[in-house]
Amino acid sequence: MRLIWEHGPCTADDVRERLASTRPLKDSTVRTILRRLIEKRYVIHSVTGRTYLYAAVIQPEKAAAQAVRRIIDRFCGGSVEQFVVGLVDSEVLGDKELKAIAAKIAQAKGGRK
Repeated sequence: MRLIWEHGPCTADDVRERLASTRPLKDSTVRTILRRLIEKRYVIHSVTGRTYLYAAVIQPEKAAAQAVRRIIDRFCGGSVEQFVVGLVDSEVLGDKELKAIAAKIAQAKGGRK
């Protein structure tokens, strides 16, 4: 997804070539991943001749939020509170991050009056 977000619409060969230096993958693997992204509605494709061009339909922030929601549902029984407490207990979130989050929550609540 990151490649498609950063470079815009691209072919499966573009994806494979750009990943080759850090993650060499077979063509069939790249195409399988792209097909799954289409199934999840993160990506769409258009056809030009015999070439598929893949483009993102979801913004990175929304994709991240959906992924976190799946993690919360799967590992925390749907409890956002349990998820956040786990992040604090595991020291993934420290005081600085918690203060920043609290400020954003307060700002969001202020806008909803």
